[in-house]
Amino acid sequence: MLNRNDEHVSVSTAAPSFTSNTEKDLKFCMAEKRPDPCILVIIGASGDLTARKIIPAIHNLHITKSLPLRFVTLGCARSKLDSQGFRERIKNSPLNNLQQDRAAWSKFSSSLFYSPVDYNDLSSFIELKKTLDELDRENRIGGNRIFYLAIPPSLYRQTAQMLGQAGLADEQEGNWVRLVVEKPFGRDLETAVDLDRVIHEHFQEHQVFRIDHYLAKETVQNILMFRFANSIFEPVWSRQYIDHVTIKAAETLGVEHRAGYYEQAGVLRDMFQNHMMQLLALTAMEPPSIFEPDRVRDEKTKVYRSLKPFSADRIEEYLMLGQYIKGTINGKAVPGYRDEPGVSPDSSVPTFAMMKLFLDNWRWQGVPFYLMSGKRLSSKVTEIQIQFKEVPHSVFRRTLGEHISANSLILGIYPEERITLTFQTKQPGTRVCLRPVTMDFHYRQDDDGPVLDSYEKVLVDCMLGDHMLFWRQDGVDLCWSFLTPILEKCETCSDKDGLLKKYPAGAWGTDNIERIWQEKG
Repeated sequence: MLNRNDEHVSVSTAAPSFTSNTEKDLKFCMAEKRPDPCILVIIGASGDLTARKIIPAIHNLHITKSLPLRFVTLGCARSKLDSQGFRERIKNSPLNNLQQDRAAWSKFSSSLFYSPVDYNDLSSFIELKKTLDELDRENRIGGNRIFYLAIPPSLYRQTAQMLGQAGLADEQEGNWVRLVVEKPFGRDLETAVDLDRVIHEHFQEHQVFRIDHYLAKETVQNILMFRFANSIFEPVWSRQYIDHVTIKAAETLGVEHRAGYYEQAGVLRDMFQNHMMQLLALTAMEPPSIFEPDRVRDEKTKVYRSLKPFSADRIEEYLMLGQYIKGTINGKAVPGYRDEPGVSPDSSVPTFAMMKLFLDNWRWQGVPFYLMSGKRLSSKVTEIQIQFKEVPHSVFRRTLGEHISANSLILGIYPEERITLTFQTKQPGTRVCLRPVTMDFHYRQDDDGPVLDSYEKVLVDCMLGDHMLFWRQDGVDLCWSFLTPILEKCETCSDKDGLLKKYPAGAWGTDNIERIWQEKG
């Protein structure tokens, strides 16, 4: 791990004189054109996701002039509201952080509409179609529509069927229709395959956008640029030089108000089947022949096919599960998972997991990948650490000994968007002494252009029809194929089995993952 006392070396982002990038290119790295006019239909518009993420994202896109010139948002849910009531509900929601600029809000909110819908009633969706046709005519949209499923996963199947039966999935010549599905994509392999089958009864694959907002984080996208736009890193990106890789996604928050969902999902379904697997693929994939959505997703799929299955009778050698009990976070006492509202008092749902994975391929044979994610940990951090091997032979062994700390590369995603590389140099003085120094690049350094958050980015890409940051079904199926046997084993375990360990909230840090792994037995 990095030593906080390591000396830091600043990195300049100034372009060399022979670069082909202009100052204008660097400062305004935004889409060349606005998306086509469209209507965004948020199904589940009265829920938390709409207030916390979707509407603020659309609002910010409006402020940065990234939305189509003709654009309408139609909220749909069971709640009996009219359009004005929906606007007031969004504006006054404590869940969002909308910029309350009166003029900007007035203009933005005029494009917000609402129509009640019953998810079990086909006639309700037929009425929705009439409403959409009317909005389309009044705003000269041209028939382009996005249906965003911001509803519980249990409603995905029937809602997709209702949309199709009402004729809302049909594309006519000159217009498009798209369906955005939030994770989780099923509960296991069987349900994922079934969900995909139901969706494809009415929607074609090019219409389906399986969203994973982690992929839209700027520093996650930058992983591919860092690896494949620089010639100095890829030659050492393999088993010959890398000892192990650690991917962390830790939270200080507990289950909060999501107990109903989390009791059904747990950390493996909530984080590993999607976010963690995507970070793994970006770190381990081969270079695509060209930066194009299906070529990139082809290479990710190869990573998932290479996952070495766990041995069911030795699963404890590769997996550690935990559940937080009461403890202290930032000096404040917090309850244990079983004491959270809506959680069963004898729940065995894991809130922490650490996996030791291997990829059966030429590049990564024998290199362990440690994946770790959990709630109520001591800090909120998401990062990828590449730990290189020690030098094969210490020429300084007579003065420094045999052991010299190995180089380490960290790709920081949150809270610090940065890239840090540690290496050894001589300590000034008359003796031969080494000191670790850190070369440090901050992602936002020398950039003052507009920044899109992850939901803003995926919404724009969906409007543009760009699948680069979205899951493809074969990747979903392969990840479930790997995880389903693990889930079946875990869901039959209990406290007595020793696989599920208890940890006080705030006690486990992300800087001691190797020690936790070594002590897990």
